[in-house]
Amino acid sequence: MPDWDDVVRIGVALPGVEESTSYRTPSLKVKGKGFVRLRTEAEGLLVVMCTTEEKEALLASGDPAFSTTPHYDGYGAVLVDLDRLDLDQLTELVEEAWRLKAPARLRATRPAPPG
Repeated sequence: MPDWDDVVRIGVALPGVEESTSYRTPSLKVKGKGFVRLRTEAEGLLVVMCTTEEKEALLASGDPAFSTTPHYDGYGAVLVDLDRLDLDQLTELVEEAWRLKAPARLRATRPAPPG
């Protein structure tokens, strides 16, 4: 099962990513914009930026790896339980979150996967 070190390894391999903090917790940012953050203030879930449509689809899937709280209602972020993901799922989530926040110039250096 992946952990924060895996999140960092996946994230820093993407263009323009730096380790940082957000709300006094570990995070990854691309050009100053956060796209994943470790939620240590509560249950230790990972906050992953996504579209609201993707969030709805993940939550509707019934997969216990994905959840939310009222704090994130109407916001493009989903909570992810790293203990319930495999490395491929984590990689896809981190890369998609990066695409949402990265400037077009950086996104152009890494074409989106087909499908």
